[in-house]
Amino acid sequence: MNEQPVKVKKRIDVLDVFRGFAILGIFVVNIVIMNSTFLNQDEFAKQWTSGIDQISNKILQLFFYTKFFPIFSLLFGLGISMQALKMLEKNKLSFSFFARRMFILFLFGVLHIVFLWSGDVLNLYALLGLLTTLMLKKSNQLILILSVIFLFFPFYDQLFEYLFNLLNFKPEIYLSEYTGETVNQIIKNGTYLEGLQMRLLEYLSNIPMLFGFLAPVAISMFLLGLYLGKNKIYDSLDAFIQKIRIPILIIAILTNAYRVVFLFVLPNYAIYSTATFRPIFIKLMVFSDITMGLFYLWGIGWLWYNTKWKFILSPLKYVGRMALTNYLMQSLIGLILFSSIGFKLYETLSPSVALFTAIVVFVFQLILSKVWLNYYRFGPLEWIWRCLTYKELLPIKKNNVSNKT
Repeated sequence: MNEQPVKVKKRIDVLDVFRGFAILGIFVVNIVIMNSTFLNQDEFAKQWTSGIDQISNKILQLFFYTKFFPIFSLLFGLGISMQALKMLEKNKLSFSFFARRMFILFLFGVLHIVFLWSGDVLNLYALLGLLTTLMLKKSNQLILILSVIFLFFPFYDQLFEYLFNLLNFKPEIYLSEYTGETVNQIIKNGTYLEGLQMRLLEYLSNIPMLFGFLAPVAISMFLLGLYLGKNKIYDSLDAFIQKIRIPILIIAILTNAYRVVFLFVLPNYAIYSTATFRPIFIKLMVFSDITMGLFYLWGIGWLWYNTKWKFILSPLKYVGRMALTNYLMQSLIGLILFSSIGFKLYETLSPSVALFTAIVVFVFQLILSKVWLNYYRFGPLEWIWRCLTYKELLPIKKNNVSNKT
């Protein structure tokens, strides 16, 4: 089968704006983890009691945590379905093509974990991408039903506990000899190889969270993105945004009211800590965060199509067009900021400084992306991904544009 790159329509700028916004939110969250790993995060956070740090924590809890990973997952599903549909229209859709494309993305994820940071999601996205050719021709109803089931299924903890026992996989053993202090010393003063070894162990120890918590959210949002792409919502996005404005505003208000109650009211009651009700409260909290993330996309879209703020949002598209490059660049910057090969800032940044640092880094990425795209058609890693996928050297310089993309 001929798997040459196909001609595409002009890029839809607002989708790249969405991706750029997601990249910002992901780094705001990730820099907190880079600054102090899960192993020592709660203890580390206790020392920051100033007003500005308390406000920063509330901003992170209310506006960032668990909101941008769902956005990125939805956009991944949407983007890959758009590509699949273009190939389907030209009778070029094949499982082997997407298998190769996702295998390369999987390798990016492996290299990310080994050399930069253990908090990778590219591996997960690569596995999801394989579902594209299988699900694209399924009914809209089935895709939406599966999206809801994956999101609200209540027994993931029990399911994965059973599977881990069956496989005799014990993720808790990998970091059993590490304490907050030893982790601090390895990251700040250890060799790069010691850090590499710890990243691998940390990834293995985080598998329950990756597959028990993040994977269901990713699959649900991926399927929702696949549904939107399959129905070509992007061709009439402005009308779709207008159509759903009332329900999404109502849902956003209700779920955010619950988020406030979860953060500031429920912890004062004993029922919050009970084994029976706490999982329910957390599941509802995750749902409220996801809906807030979707509300962000709706809000950006509404501003884009209905106000004069488009010029403020527009620069985000440069980061979004280089989403893979910028995502991995953030991990490289985090490695340089926090580890022994750079500035050794691990567990030194307060919440407010970490938040400010993330914004500064993003502004740097925005400027760099804009300059790069003045001369090149793709981000460097996007170009490598395309070349390996299509098994040929594709043009990258803007003065060497052909009909291939």
